[in-house]
Amino acid sequence: MRILLDECVPRPLRRELTGHDVRTIKEMGWAGKKNGELLALMAGAGFEVLLTVDQNFRHQQNLAASGVAVVVMVASSNRLADLILLIPAVETALGGIQAGDALEIRA
Repeated sequence: MRILLDECVPRPLRRELTGHDVRTIKEMGWAGKKNGELLALMAGAGFEVLLTVDQNFRHQQNLAASGVAVVVMVASSNRLADLILLIPAVETALGGIQAGDALEIRA
């Protein structure tokens, strides 16, 4: 699965998502893009999922029309140590996610 890490997600988290093609917004050259533009860029580049900690993201965008899914990780902070605890649930969610889905994974 092709996954994009949002700017608010620590880059080292990508190592925990084995078996996926995981990129960061920065390495794609999309830093600072607005959410709507980001979704369009993602779809055009073949990304399937945005992994974020931004709890408002899914309420601000029309995900059904975007062609991508969003997984929101909700932990006590966006520190790597806190987010790693959510990875097993994220992996499970990725197994059944569809374009347009917005899933929230909580600690």
